[in-house]
Amino acid sequence: MRANYLTPAIVLRSRPFGESDKIVSFLTESYGKLTGIAKGAKRSRKRFVNSLEPFALVNLSFQDRPHSNLAFILAADLKIGFSRLITSLERISNAAYLVEITDGLTGEREENPAIYQHLKNGLIYLEENGPSLRFLTFFELKLLRLAGYQPVLDRCKRCHKDNDPSGVIASRWNFSPVDGGILCDPCSRSRKDLLPLSATAVEVLAALQAENAALPPGFSLPSSVIKEIRSVVLRFIQYQIDREIKSAYFLSQFSSD
Repeated sequence: MRANYLTPAIVLRSRPFGESDKIVSFLTESYGKLTGIAKGAKRSRKRFVNSLEPFALVNLSFQDRPHSNLAFILAADLKIGFSRLITSLERISNAAYLVEITDGLTGEREENPAIYQHLKNGLIYLEENGPSLRFLTFFELKLLRLAGYQPVLDRCKRCHKDNDPSGVIASRWNFSPVDGGILCDPCSRSRKDLLPLSATAVEVLAALQAENAALPPGFSLPSSVIKEIRSVVLRFIQYQIDREIKSAYFLSQFSSD
């Protein structure tokens, strides 16, 4: 007899399969990212009522299937539907982006309860407070750290220099997605595909990355550096995922801080 597994989970995405089934991907608390087949989900009036929609937080029951990468989804009991996330295009776009980058940076069945909790906390924050660029950047940087891709922002990634001989922090940096961090001007000369960063932008990014628990209250991003920060973080995540982030286009239509 095959064992049944039960775990809290967040629905990442789903698609129809055949006439009545769905293929659904979840981020689970206990078993990492998991993809399974939900038999009869398109017609179900009991087992999967509103529980296989994106962003839904559920109690997932499943069985592993011999010789298949797809689990068998027994039930998904809805815990939180995040109803306010679908009340505006801006909220939907932000929630979709959090889910898409978490999905992209997480491997199948790689157990990481901290990433599950981070996504859950992020969706709850969006539900209760709405989107902001400072929250979004904080979420991205912490996700990169939890997934093992934390960029180096406090010193040059290549020569490790963080200031000049006079002790003044360099006023000009470049971010290298390939190197995974900032480069000083001399080290930048042998690199391509660099993104310029002002000293202020570097300081803001480093401050957000240093926060391990919650976004610091009252913290705001200077409007002059928002554009370069967004460009750098998005490009780095896209480099790690190695595919287009579809939801990023819709985020660019909004500019809330």
